[in-house]
Amino acid sequence: MMNDAPVSTLFDEITDFLALSPTSDQIIAYRPSTMLDDRLHDLLDKQSEDELTGSEKAELDEFIQMNHFLTILKAKTRLK
Repeated sequence: MMNDAPVSTLFDEITDFLALSPTSDQIIAYRPSTMLDDRLHDLLDKQSEDELTGSEKAELDEFIQMNHFLTILKAKTRLK
């Protein structure tokens, strides 16, 4: 059985991005990779069909948490 999980996680991408000391404009403009965006949509499709495995549910939960983190980070960056 093939594992559809990406090699890189959203957490990995965000921490790699932040380690580069991005400017405020770069933080505000940040978007996850196409690969991870596609993976998120796959997980959301599976969720809507009630077909998520336990590991996929955990992966989707991480996406949700990291999206919340990014929303707060971008909002605070805009205020500065």
